[in-house]
Amino acid sequence: MRIDLHLHSTASDGSLSPSALVWAAGAGGLHVIALTDHDTVAGYAEACAAGLGSVHVVPGIEISTTYERRELHILGYYLDPTHPVLATHEGEAIERRRERMLSMLDALRPEGIRVGFEDVQAAAAGARIVARPHLARVLVERGHAHSISEAFERWIGDACAAYRPVDLISPAGAVDRIHEAGGIAVWAHPDIDLFRRDIRRFINWGLDGVECYRPRGSAEESLDLERATSQHRLFVTGGSDWHGPWNGRLGAWSLGREEIGPVLERGGI
Repeated sequence: MRIDLHLHSTASDGSLSPSALVWAAGAGGLHVIALTDHDTVAGYAEACAAGLGSVHVVPGIEISTTYERRELHILGYYLDPTHPVLATHEGEAIERRRERMLSMLDALRPEGIRVGFEDVQAAAAGARIVARPHLARVLVERGHAHSISEAFERWIGDACAAYRPVDLISPAGAVDRIHEAGGIAVWAHPDIDLFRRDIRRFINWGLDGVECYRPRGSAEESLDLERATSQHRLFVTGGSDWHGPWNGRLGAWSLGREEIGPVLERGGI
């Protein structure tokens, strides 16, 4: 069994529609995937309707939060995608990300980059959530960067002058919303130093698991996270955080049941 519990579609900032993502996952040899779009579950119904029985789709979400003036993400798995709390959350996230994008576009103008919000919306191609990868695509199209990665590194990454944080809910609030929708809450791609310092605080908020395995993390860091997560009796999870071809071929990276068996059992898989 080959598993990837962190994938994005065009419902947020991925490059493939939910149905195309399922088919690409099947072609890449994956058997279990989680659709974890940013702040929305809008793509889950389409993913399930793709009709590819060889791929099991876990209903998921990646909630963006603000913690100590930084953006931190909490994944939700096995939640009820029709729960009203998720619709409320999506509406709030749409407005906050719109405000953030307008501020970033203003910050790019002194650099000679003039991009309108409508340009970013066009790049989003109907996505519910307008996010930085959509802006990055516009920057590449306009010749301000050669790749999505360069657009982040040069213009809109966390350390860049045009970066603006989003005023989001707290991690504790995200955990509460995920639990209210019947899911389990998992800390996505945690910073190892922050994890060591504050994991007990997150556990007190009700955190259920930690994303320990990912392709862009070192083996040593993954093992450190896995040991600590297991010691705290939390679920160990992992995923590629795949958005598009710039992240490599879908299915090139995966996990097996032997690495994350308990979290699969929690979902009856």
